[in-house]
Amino acid sequence: MTLFLEQLLNGVQFGVMLFLMAAGLTLIFGIMGVINLAHGSIYMIGAYAGTFVTTETGSFWLGIPAALAAAALAGVAIEFLVVRRLYGRDHLDQVLATFGLILIFNQAVTMLFGRQPLFVQMPSVLDGSVELLPGLSYPIYRLAIILVGLLVAFGLYLLINRTRIGMLVRAGSTNREMVRALGVDVRLLYTLVFGLGALLAGLAGFMAGPILAVQIGMGEQILITTFVVVVIGGVGSIRGAFFASLILGIVDTGLRAYLPGLLRQVMVGPEADALGAGISSMGIYLLMAIVLLIRPKGLFIRNS
Repeated sequence: MTLFLEQLLNGVQFGVMLFLMAAGLTLIFGIMGVINLAHGSIYMIGAYAGTFVTTETGSFWLGIPAALAAAALAGVAIEFLVVRRLYGRDHLDQVLATFGLILIFNQAVTMLFGRQPLFVQMPSVLDGSVELLPGLSYPIYRLAIILVGLLVAFGLYLLINRTRIGMLVRAGSTNREMVRALGVDVRLLYTLVFGLGALLAGLAGFMAGPILAVQIGMGEQILITTFVVVVIGGVGSIRGAFFASLILGIVDTGLRAYLPGLLRQVMVGPEADALGAGISSMGIYLLMAIVLLIRPKGLFIRNS
């Protein structure tokens, strides 16, 4: 039972990281209609900027605003210089343009930091573990990630559903011409949405630093999974992204933890491990196929 609860928490923590990425992506993809493959590069930029400041100053806490600022500025620059010219264009144009940005950002980061992975030292207050239940100790930092993700989810809910800006965002996603006719600067609104999505990606990147290596191409590794979250949750739905992220995080972690052991009951060890690893890596895509067969538009509709 202790192992099960630990893996469950690992799945929730992974799901929260996915949500921080998926929330920004579903805002950009679902509300603005733009396929932004460079979203993973913004995740990488946030991770590198925060790690650099943390290394230079010795303060993890100063790395947080640095990561947020760098990611937000990168997102605004991408929207202003590239994406703004792609609204209303074919999705193929958006894919090609943002894929080109991936190559540019990867090369730029390589020139600045080299190809060696960087590692972030977490602050002493978040180091170590806490005993949640008798026999169940869990890292404080991973619990902090879960808490931050829940706070971000609640904040986004309030922003989208309880504020004037959220009302304009929802209206702009439905009928941008009508919103423009009412005197709203839709371009500025979309720039703010893009910047917010980039900021969340940068936060996810920096928070992943103490757990994973900060390295070139780290954004592409999580981007595909993030798109799966957006599709399962429902394009444009923050609530859908939240629940889909948790489901995928728990399913992926559970399969990787338990499936090889279950297969060893009926197969030889090496073969069971190989088959279990293969099925585990396909698990989230199989789940996506099942969800789309039942609900082709995802679990939740847009703007929910």
